[in-house]
Parts: sequence; C-alpha cells; structure tokens
Amino acid sequence: MLFLLPVRGEAENECVPALTRFAVVPTAILAVCVACAEWAGAAAPQERAAQSASRPKPIPPPDARVDINHATVDELLKVPGMTPSWAGRIVRFRPYRSKQDLVEHGVLPSDVYDRIKDYVIAHRGEQ
Repeated sequence: MLFLLPVRGEAENECVPALTRFAVVPTAILAVCVACAEWAGAAAPQERAAQSASRPKPIPPPDARVDINHATVDELLKVPGMTPSWAGRIVRFRPYRSKQDLVEHGVLPSDVYDRIKDYVIAHRGEQ
C-alpha cells in the first residue's frame, strides 16, 4: 500500500498535517511487528537445543526390554512415560500375544502406547 503525503502548504485546511501524523503511526507499528518477527525467529534455535536436551532415553535392545506378560507394576514403572494407572491396567488385562494387543484390546490409548512401545516386549510362556 502506498501512502502519498502532500507537502505542507498544498492543503487548504488543517487536515493534511493530521493525516501526515496518522500515517506515521501505522508505519511505526509495522516496524515493531517486523522487529518482533525477526526476534522470534532468532529464538527458535535456542528452543530446538532445549528440546534436543530433553529427548527420551535411547531404545534398549530387545533382551533388556520390560516383558508386559511377566513384569510387576514396579518393573513397568521403570519404563519412560509409564504411570501407575497404566502399569496397573497392563497387569490386570494379561496375557498378551504381542505388545500391539495393548492398543487392540483397549488397555492403553494409542498415544500412551507410542510412548512406551520401544521399551516393552511381550514374551509368551513362562520366564
């Protein structure tokens, strides 16, 4: 948008100086918005660094995972993202053929399963 401001003296009344003052205010607001947008963009790398520092633990090998068919509630609570109520539900609705049974049988919602799926395994039979 282009604002054409007349030179002083071209107006027959006092409206032009008032219009000149009102044209400065939107320009100042625009400058502040641009400066804030640049500042927010500069803060993004710092936020990404903080997120990478809070990443979950590395995924354990299959033999070190917690067995959902035989683990106690206390053992299940060692899984990152597990709560006492979810651990109790896992124990209560045993046995499982696979860890996917947790979602298929409605024991856990899919978002909770996505948090813990890399840390658990379902062994069949006695251990």
